[in-house]
Amino acid sequence: MMQRNKMYIFSKRFVDISVSMFALIILAPLFLIITLFYTFGENKGPIFYRQKRIGEQGKPFYIFKFRSMVVGAEQKLYDNPALYAKFVANGYKLPTAEDPRITKFGAFIRRTSIDELPQFLNILIGDMTVIGPRPVVETELKEYETPERVAKFLSVRPGAMGLWQGSGRSDIQYPKRADIELEYVDHPNLWFDFIVLFKNFGAVFTARGAE
Repeated sequence: MMQRNKMYIFSKRFVDISVSMFALIILAPLFLIITLFYTFGENKGPIFYRQKRIGEQGKPFYIFKFRSMVVGAEQKLYDNPALYAKFVANGYKLPTAEDPRITKFGAFIRRTSIDELPQFLNILIGDMTVIGPRPVVETELKEYETPERVAKFLSVRPGAMGLWQGSGRSDIQYPKRADIELEYVDHPNLWFDFIVLFKNFGAVFTARGAE
């Protein structure tokens, strides 16, 4: 497994802290506006959705997102075997149009990737980085097939924007998704991080693979 030099690790963390602090300050008015949508209608309830993900070296953490589903959506998924089977078969996602748990407002913030903005909190805390493989739930690790591939995937800090996301997100399923995420691990340098960043901007602006 390729070693990452200390300068790269330091530079990456410096960028993470700088970018997340700046983003949270600039986005504060937007966060306030979005909060209002959680005070009425089908979207009424908690603002944030917290889900347990697996981070660097297998350390679990809770990822933050603006809630795009009805309250109790995760249990609703587990209580419906057919829905859960489709969820797993579709790469641990459901198409927005076919997911009964997603609210109308939730569909909008997913399509525009606004639901991902609270992850700047995860980046500031240090659970995540700006650029890195997307964090997964524990059951999803089996998609990496071997202990060596799982260890390689977990050898880096998960990111808010990854190579898989920039390559098409939901348009790309496992096992190809795993190969793409591991390709990022093989390129530990800031130049490749910038390439991944621009790929993600392109995916967001075109809504490619968004659900």
